[in-house]
Amino acid sequence: MTDSITRRRFLKQTSALAAGLGVLGGAAPLRAAGSPNEKVVVAIVGCNGRGMAHIAGYLALPNAEIGYVCDVDSRAVEKGIAAVARKQQKKPQGVKDFRTILDRSDLDAISIATPEHWQAPATILACAAGKHVYVEKPGSHNLLEGELMVAAARKFKRVVQMGNQRRSWPWVIESIEALRAGELGKLFFARGWYMNRRTSIGRGKPAPVPEWLDYSLWQGPAPERPFRDNILHYNWHWFWNWGTGESGNNGVHMLDLARLGLEVDLPKRVTCGGARYFYEDDWETPDTMSATFDFGDKGVAWECQSCAPRGFEGASVGVNFYGEKGCMAMAGNNTIIYDLNNKVIREIKSKREGLFDFDAVHFANFLDGIREGKPLKSEIEDGQKSTTLCHLANIAWRTGHTLNFDPKRGKIIGDEAASALTSRAYRPGWEPKF
Repeated sequence: MTDSITRRRFLKQTSALAAGLGVLGGAAPLRAAGSPNEKVVVAIVGCNGRGMAHIAGYLALPNAEIGYVCDVDSRAVEKGIAAVARKQQKKPQGVKDFRTILDRSDLDAISIATPEHWQAPATILACAAGKHVYVEKPGSHNLLEGELMVAAARKFKRVVQMGNQRRSWPWVIESIEALRAGELGKLFFARGWYMNRRTSIGRGKPAPVPEWLDYSLWQGPAPERPFRDNILHYNWHWFWNWGTGESGNNGVHMLDLARLGLEVDLPKRVTCGGARYFYEDDWETPDTMSATFDFGDKGVAWECQSCAPRGFEGASVGVNFYGEKGCMAMAGNNTIIYDLNNKVIREIKSKREGLFDFDAVHFANFLDGIREGKPLKSEIEDGQKSTTLCHLANIAWRTGHTLNFDPKRGKIIGDEAASALTSRAYRPGWEPKF
């Protein structure tokens, strides 16, 4: 199931991280380019949770082949292989360490659904090895990693798509086009939200590492922490060592749509309040959060309630846009446009019931970018602008400071404590540099 890896080969393949992201060799051209009948061969990296959605998305596309299924959890590898084998004639190869396949000539792209602390390092390694990349949101664990991902994509001329898939959903596209067409007139403000009913994660206890898990590889670039029984496979989101809280987990989707609709890039000022209100446990990030972003002539607010499920507009997720002619409520699976008297002007509805029914369209856009050079719906540079809002909200919350931000330079102004949180500590030898 796993590939052995010698020290010599390890150093060669991971020199992009261990030696300051040195070039692993010339960026390999896509084998499928120039022949629309050939398939793009993809490796799925991370097969728990969102990774299974990646598998389903690529299996739905005629011009994709899943060649490898990679995970540090042997059970997840088996689950991923089985899911692919049910629909794809060619069985994929199971791999524990995705780095061992980056030199494979039969591999065109990797699709990353790992925890957040691995997303940027994996992207950078793949770009340096000549592979195209689809990476889940938020894509980076901190602001510096976002800059390095963009630099790697540019230097190695790779196609890198971020997984804020709502940008490819037809009804969302139609809603944004309505804003562009001036149906609300001049826009001033957007308010996004995310609500859920998450339970307590309790107090973790030291425990033996399960035989099915390579915990050292799971930690990867992050500083080592002892294994506890309440971290894997989802609760890592709520620990700063591995995750970015609800902001990077789900806030990035609504903040991305707010940016897209208002046509703004980076803010000038950021505030954030909240706390871990609902339970007393190991959860480090806030379960309740309210952030504001001032762009000068427009503003954005984002609110989360991780443990209180009732949202706004009858939906647990959404974003409202406010303009001189009325309001657009893009909530749940549809959009309603109101005038200033709260009268419904028109509705834009999804033609499918599931919230993620159109995800394959975003994967298809990624493949079109590789094969035909078509514009990406969420190219990594633009995607990381939305992620920057998440990082800034977290930094404002962690410091308790209002942040002044220079949108042209992408830097926090005059705040050493806040600026210190724009990067992170890494395990020795894993520091990404570019």
